[in-house]
Amino acid sequence: MKSYSELLEANKEWAAEMLSVDPSFFNKLAETQTPEFLWIGCSDSRVPANQITGTNPGEIFVHRNIANLVVHTDVNMLSVLEYAVVHLKVKHVIVCGHYGCGGVKAAMGNNDFNQILNMWLRVIKDVYKDNRAELEAIADENERADRLVELNVREQAEKLCKTSIIQKAWSNRQGPEIHGWVYGLKDGKLKEVINIKPGETVIDPVYVYDNI
Repeated sequence: MKSYSELLEANKEWAAEMLSVDPSFFNKLAETQTPEFLWIGCSDSRVPANQITGTNPGEIFVHRNIANLVVHTDVNMLSVLEYAVVHLKVKHVIVCGHYGCGGVKAAMGNNDFNQILNMWLRVIKDVYKDNRAELEAIADENERADRLVELNVREQAEKLCKTSIIQKAWSNRQGPEIHGWVYGLKDGKLKEVINIKPGETVIDPVYVYDNI
């Protein structure tokens, strides 16, 4: 059996298992989605949002990209953010990175990955540059990379606060709360790096809109 065929067979088994537990599972799931969380995570296949948080389908709205970046020109990410915040009215937005992130490690070096990846990784290089003194004081390369993962998560969480989407939501409904987490591949545990309450001042005033 081809590997993709195995996925189809596994899907049949999973669907049957869900129905055996709750015969109305899929009918209820098809009616509507009211997730409380938006998850902006890394595309890494080892970091599936539902499994590591113990949640079910329908409970987390998910966007993933390489190294869990919040890029102000990324229409894909912004459309997900706007839909989740404005229409689904999620209560929490979580940026989740992970230790051992290949994107972060790649950004620490000087290899040419061709234009598209170079452009994407430059966002992380900017985080490295802004925190160079702290990072280069860490002798062990893996520990330095892990610290950059944490700093990158913090930076992306703060960048969410620069969007008019979040600022309008904070003005209109005092939500959502912003979280920055890091997942440990070696122990399966989540670590909180930053928690931003609605309206907290974590960004320079130049990024704050006064006509929201």
